[in-house]
Amino acid sequence: MELEPHRRELVVFCYRMTGSFQESEDLVQETLLRAWKARDRYDPARASVRTWLYRIATNVCLTALEGRERRPLPSGLGVPSDDPGAPLVPAPDIPWLEPLPDARFDVEARADLRLAWVAAVQHLPARQRAVLVLREVLAFSAAEVAGQLGTTVAAVNSALQRARAALAGVGDAGQVCEPDDPEVRAVVQRYVRAFEAADVTALVRLLAEDAVLEMPPVPLWYRGSRDYGLFLERVFRMRGTGWGVRHLTANGQPALAAYAPESGGGLLLHTLQVFTVARGRVTHNVVFADPRVLEGFGLPRRISA
Repeated sequence: MELEPHRRELVVFCYRMTGSFQESEDLVQETLLRAWKARDRYDPARASVRTWLYRIATNVCLTALEGRERRPLPSGLGVPSDDPGAPLVPAPDIPWLEPLPDARFDVEARADLRLAWVAAVQHLPARQRAVLVLREVLAFSAAEVAGQLGTTVAAVNSALQRARAALAGVGDAGQVCEPDDPEVRAVVQRYVRAFEAADVTALVRLLAEDAVLEMPPVPLWYRGSRDYGLFLERVFRMRGTGWGVRHLTANGQPALAAYAPESGGGLLLHTLQVFTVARGRVTHNVVFADPRVLEGFGLPRRISA
């Protein structure tokens, strides 16, 4: 029985369920271990190996999520800050939503991997979340999902209807362009050139008027191009100019790794920035600073200037 070829898609499934890339890898390891131990009880007449594995993975995720707080982004916790000079105090006790490194999983850009979508899904009860992902994203039938969850088709259909209603319009996916869209690439390239030049005026011109900037694990966030620009001015005053950038994608969105200048020369990995671009403007930038998140992307710690 071949189990390993299913690992990557199972990690992505567990990520959608939990909002944590690191935890998802552990949950898939547990899933494959349980499957291997139960291999003698597998009946190919009842389900394919893939369907059987998803049943195990779903139950592993549901167990892990029992009594667990949802993983939010800062914008999901309260109103935006109106002070671009507010202290940047991390909140390590909050289980923050994590990004997914596309390059490690050959994931095509899809609306159901967007950070906004994954963050919204975290509000759903765990079983409702499972129904939504299994039915809407993975296209299992209602009967298959009922079997995976040990429930009825009617219960699955009811849970799906409630989940759809809760997520209606989340992330404005219809207006969000893919990372390889020429207009998106052009916007991100201009953003990078302005960022590397510490040209805040040029950066602000690339922003939507109500652009959002947030920085987990710091719980504060900003809305509006004015405060976004004032905060960037603060960053360049604090960390200096002459930053470096590496392009990548995360959650099917354009992203960049930002490297800050060091006093002795060279550039040190500082943050991962994940963009939403719509209508030719940057509408959202989620800036991840947790070293454990950065490790998941396999980025070099230092690069030359």
